[in-house]
Amino acid sequence: MLVRKIFKKILNNGYLVFCLFAITIIILTFTPNDFLNAKNNKQETYKQLSLFGDVFQRVQEQYVEEVSDKKLIEASISGMLQSLDPHSSYLSADDYSEMRVKTKGTFGGLGIEITLENGVVKVVSPIDDTPAFKAGMLPGDLIIGIEGKSIRGVPLNKAVEQLRGPVGSKVKITVLRNKQDPFELEIERAIIKIQSVKHNIINNVGYIRLTTFSETTTSSMLDAIQKIKNKTGSKFQGLILDLRNNPGGLLNQSISVTDSFLDNGEIVSTKGRNKNDTSRIFAQPGDVLKKEPLVVLINSGSASASEIVAGALKDHGRAIILGTRSFGKGSVQSIIPLPGNGAIRLTTSRYYTPSGVSIQAKGIEPDIIVQAGIMPDKKEAESNIREENLKGALDKLDENSSNQTKNLKEKLAKELLNDNQISRAVDLIKGIKLYGNKKSLIENKIAKEKNVFNKIS
Repeated sequence: MLVRKIFKKILNNGYLVFCLFAITIIILTFTPNDFLNAKNNKQETYKQLSLFGDVFQRVQEQYVEEVSDKKLIEASISGMLQSLDPHSSYLSADDYSEMRVKTKGTFGGLGIEITLENGVVKVVSPIDDTPAFKAGMLPGDLIIGIEGKSIRGVPLNKAVEQLRGPVGSKVKITVLRNKQDPFELEIERAIIKIQSVKHNIINNVGYIRLTTFSETTTSSMLDAIQKIKNKTGSKFQGLILDLRNNPGGLLNQSISVTDSFLDNGEIVSTKGRNKNDTSRIFAQPGDVLKKEPLVVLINSGSASASEIVAGALKDHGRAIILGTRSFGKGSVQSIIPLPGNGAIRLTTSRYYTPSGVSIQAKGIEPDIIVQAGIMPDKKEAESNIREENLKGALDKLDENSSNQTKNLKEKLAKELLNDNQISRAVDLIKGIKLYGNKKSLIENKIAKEKNVFNKIS
């Protein structure tokens, strides 16, 4: 009886009619459209797959030469991925295996990091001490031909396949550099053994060069810093971290390298289409340099992981960035294995610096712009004759003594100083250190005078 009375009351008040009318409107407005859109999308997908099947069949039956189904399908997958952006690609089983070896620090090839720009293969950076580096390849070079044949419009993975070959074999590539006429370089393929960390000491300033970010980069860098600090002791002035022509590598290594110099704060964030591709990574306490001056060198060959390091240290004010604008690769590629069929490298998110700025196509702007160049000091050094240069000078060191050979590192350091950007970085660190020391002395002097005055009064 109670239910019947309530229903009668609702009916009399028109509430039920209103509710039914509202529900009907919602159903008529949204549901058919959703079903219709889903149906149309499916129909369009089936239509395009049917088109693909027709083209596939035509190629099988009518192409001038017989092509295997596997080759056609892999080429289709590769074309689909490369149409998205220059960094998404298909990796065959062999390519995937080689890529995993590469991240461990040893692989075969020429020693260049390349990308695709407007259908042309572009050199991001040659890797130090590799055949491509020794042959004189530079960041920004365009590879327009291999063995006399044009590769314009060729998918990136196909260009890579042509550049690879047996160790010891040679490949002739046609290079376009700036506005110069195209020229050819013949490069001998080799096993690329990457020494990702190199170090030296320049006038009590530590110098560390990271050529790439492989599995051992952070541990090797920390070991190098310890050696520099042990050698210089209390005379240690600061550190130059050279990321020029570093094409990137493992994300986790770029994060741990950055974390080595930060006590706290965000290192990098990634934002993607899915929640799983969105993250924020923060530094843990502990600055390996204990706030000593840090200068980071970058140029147009500094890409990806290098830009994460430079961007974070710049945003936190932990380092002064010196050089020229970096490459601007701010996208994240995930390697998704395809069991038994290699893998796909797919762009899944973008990198953002701690200040929320996207690196993509913008790069990192240096705090101080210094163009690359060689310091014109070699001839000056030859003409600067001093007492020790005179034959038979008193107290002159024996030229055959071990003191002459022990300075090999110093000789290499002087060669580094011929690099305009390194020389400016050394001067900058010494200036910062000098300013800090003078400020500290003045503050201590003022504090002592204040204590004396307080005692007198």
